[in-house]
Amino acid sequence: MRAAQLKAVLPRELLASVVVFLVALPLCMGIAIASGLPPAKGLITGIIGGLVVGWLAGSPLQVSGPAAGLAVLVFELVRQHGVAMLGPILLLAGFLQLMAGRFKLGCWFRVTAPAVVYGMLAGIGVLIVLSQVHVMLDAVPKPSGLDNLAAFPAAVIQALPSLGWQAGLLGLSTIAVMWLWEKFRPHSLRFIPGALLGVGLATVASLMLALQVKRVEVPANLAEAIDWLKPADLLNLADPTLLIAAFAVAFIASAETLLSAAAVDRMHSGQRSDFDRELSAQGVGNMLCGLLGALPMTGVIVRSSANVQAGATTRMSAIFHGLWLLAFVLLLSSVLQSIPVASLAGVLVYTGFKLVDLKAFRGLGRYGRMPMFTYAATALAIIFTDLLTGVLIGFGLTLAKLAWKASRLKISLIDLPADGEMELRLTGAATFLKVPALTQVLGTIPPGATVHVPLNNLSYIDHSCLELLEEWGRANAAKGSKLIIEARGLKRRLEGRLRTTSGVGSTA
Repeated sequence: MRAAQLKAVLPRELLASVVVFLVALPLCMGIAIASGLPPAKGLITGIIGGLVVGWLAGSPLQVSGPAAGLAVLVFELVRQHGVAMLGPILLLAGFLQLMAGRFKLGCWFRVTAPAVVYGMLAGIGVLIVLSQVHVMLDAVPKPSGLDNLAAFPAAVIQALPSLGWQAGLLGLSTIAVMWLWEKFRPHSLRFIPGALLGVGLATVASLMLALQVKRVEVPANLAEAIDWLKPADLLNLADPTLLIAAFAVAFIASAETLLSAAAVDRMHSGQRSDFDRELSAQGVGNMLCGLLGALPMTGVIVRSSANVQAGATTRMSAIFHGLWLLAFVLLLSSVLQSIPVASLAGVLVYTGFKLVDLKAFRGLGRYGRMPMFTYAATALAIIFTDLLTGVLIGFGLTLAKLAWKASRLKISLIDLPADGEMELRLTGAATFLKVPALTQVLGTIPPGATVHVPLNNLSYIDHSCLELLEEWGRANAAKGSKLIIEARGLKRRLEGRLRTTSGVGSTA
């Protein structure tokens, strides 16, 4: 960028970066807590997302950092394998993303059915809410969503005689402030994020009232929060469960990133996203997060939309937001240590409710019942089992729908005006799944009939159905029957094969 252009856009980029920083600050810490990790690890991921990924990104207006969509998966990985294994998993996941970008596979990560993505986010949102309501009471969340749901009444009863009710009020007040601000904020103050306002007011109230609640623990020296990857830990990647976890992180992070980038492109008329470059940049960022023992990152729509709405036009805004995060942690860590954990949990509860997008669910109804069923099945499977199982079920349902549509074949046997002539009309896809139905119809053709079989209405015919037709022609030739396949549009070698089959004719 030329000096004159930089001078022209710099004030706007600086203002936008401050807005994004204010949005990112509470979310980075809250998502880290929801992931079962110290808040500083979320801040490290946000810093890398700004300073490194912001510079390399293929989507210049997208902002990267820790995402609520991966919090549930990270929580489960840390619970099962320990914090030390998160580094190797992220290193491999980032490498897979980097290679996918280098091999121009970015477009393929976007073929994920919207019903699966929306269902995944809805399931994650419910799990975040179920876990963070415990954190709002200064309690410890349970390992699964169902456990959190079952234990919630006991957690409320336990919080009432203790000081947990104070934390609960701070969390509820944070949610109330965010909701009211979203509904009634003045246009002139739209750049102030509701999350920051809610956390700020809750923090001030807790200090003025001297409430005895849990507060954020941030080391005075950021280096203390860095857990460098140990080479010996890489040997554990031979464990198939860790390999599957790395592939799951890579896929989910990539899908969320590229869907977010596509959404950001619809918000502005500037430079379009290079999805392969964005995927590679995310890979570099996640590899760095793995080396430093931080949280995984994705492109995040909340921060990205705030960036666009604040007037950003270049990648400088995302880079500056990472710089503000770094400066705040280094110079004002004492301010962070005053924030109640329950207030950040309130931010995550509000975010979790927003992830359950009922408008998107109703919108899927335009495409039939199956997408709505896939959405609901994916979300419920994530809630009742785990994230990976839910996503696989969503993909399975999508593939089942495709297979069903691909196997649809309408078979009609029509009498033609000429005496003794009939037409076997096939519409759709003639696959091996339809051999029984086709056999049944062929069995109703009277001896001595001349049967025309036009193939121009078929989108596909496999060898099973083709051989069935040929075999019927050969078997009934002695009875005076004749099968004429009208092979318009088929390859010449198929036409030649039909001409040389006894009892079967063809027209080109």
